[in-house]
Amino acid sequence: SSTTIGQAKAATPPRAAITFKNGMMKKADNQLLVIFGASGDLTKRKLLPSLFELYVRNLLPEKFRVLGASRTAFTDEEFREEQRKAILDSPEAKPYDPEQVGRFLQLVHYLSFDSTNEAEYGKLKERIEQLQQQNGLDDRIIYYLATPPVMYESVPVSLQKQGLNKPRTREGWRRIIVEKPFGSDLETARRLNGLLRGIFAEREIYRIDHYLGKETVQNILVLRFSNGIFEPLWNRNYIDRVEIRATETLGVGNRGKYYDGAGAMRDMVQNHLMQLMAFAAMEAPAVFEPEPMRDEIVKVFRSLRPYTAQRMDRDIVRAQYRGYREEKDVSPDSTTETFVAMKFYIDNWRWGGVPFLLYTGKKLDRKESEIVIRFKSTPQRLFAGQCSGSSCNKLTIRIQPDESVSLGFGLKMPGAGFRVKQVSMDFRYDSLSHNYLPDAYERLLLDAILGDSTLYARSDALEASWKIIDPVLRHWAEHPSRGLRFYTPGSQGPEEALALERPDDSLLCEEN
Repeated sequence: SSTTIGQAKAATPPRAAITFKNGMMKKADNQLLVIFGASGDLTKRKLLPSLFELYVRNLLPEKFRVLGASRTAFTDEEFREEQRKAILDSPEAKPYDPEQVGRFLQLVHYLSFDSTNEAEYGKLKERIEQLQQQNGLDDRIIYYLATPPVMYESVPVSLQKQGLNKPRTREGWRRIIVEKPFGSDLETARRLNGLLRGIFAEREIYRIDHYLGKETVQNILVLRFSNGIFEPLWNRNYIDRVEIRATETLGVGNRGKYYDGAGAMRDMVQNHLMQLMAFAAMEAPAVFEPEPMRDEIVKVFRSLRPYTAQRMDRDIVRAQYRGYREEKDVSPDSTTETFVAMKFYIDNWRWGGVPFLLYTGKKLDRKESEIVIRFKSTPQRLFAGQCSGSSCNKLTIRIQPDESVSLGFGLKMPGAGFRVKQVSMDFRYDSLSHNYLPDAYERLLLDAILGDSTLYARSDALEASWKIIDPVLRHWAEHPSRGLRFYTPGSQGPEEALALERPDDSLLCEEN
């Protein structure tokens, strides 16, 4: 059919966003979403397009408004026109009906104000109250900090001084969404957590990691906990190692100023990859609700074996691609890592002795994000060429691109004898052509609208992950050039990273 998605959806009766809890259907409250930094790139590329997609699918509350707040001087109509172009001209744009885009943008408003000036928050308060009264929104507000990290402390403090951090009625509520990076080390993360918890309740703080909004990441939990065939094997008795990769073919591009102060460890490992590791390693929660789910994630991080100085040199490989120091806004003598490979151990009964290998890097030979569960070999090798000396059995969960799940195993090759070859059974998400796969921000925004924090990081988990990474960052700061390798763009990274796959003879006894 030539009917556009927007036109097809327009015929659907509107309904409010809903979620299911304990078998009961719950509607989303009428509410206002305030986006700080609304004139920036994140709002234009991700937030407004994602909200529009929720609108197209009739998943927004019955009464809902967006207030963009930023320093750039726009009227409501000028801001709407900017966002209209972004939605319709996006490379990922579907054949939307322009009239439906226009109807959605009538829900969007704009306030030009200086968020660094406390005195101007009175103007924000007046505009919020005006929109609430005009649109029957009651007193329910989400604040989204789509701002530079330097604003993560000042904006909440200014909201508190105007009384905008607390609801005026018993039925009202406040929520605040904070983008990464959430601190640059353990000390700054603790300070930011403490400040936010002094202004908002922990249940009101949503620390967003867009990786957790990906369908394939969420399916790690479903694959594990809804299928009886995997759980009996999901432990140290049958798994040899777990590999988690998130690699890119591109360099830092125009992000040199940020990236040179962050590096691959802060940008990818401490948040994205460690969250993936927690999903792969956690125990099943008693019930699938936010707090029991996040309790299990914290247990994984608290079970991680701390790095000693000896282990940092042996089990971590850091490297930089050649040419990085010539990139825009990068220091000519930078020792910032663009590649990290790490070996983690989770010291509990399920995973004791099983290495978790995390890899991330820029300007590598391929772009991929995946989790590979490599099972142990059979105790007896009966057949020639049995998967080239390693186990034929592996489970691959491909997060991007070509989202898929693949199970590898050995079968006899045709012909005489019993020569074994690895084959696989594959499921690809694009085979679900009749199902819509939402963008990560769509899922996470909808969860915040519904008050579901399951896929958002909790403060104790954040601090527990920083406790593992912080000593490594301090070690690198004290020895900036020690152990720094270099690799050729377009390669697989430094050769030393392959050594992490070798068995470790010092799993149980280790000297400091």
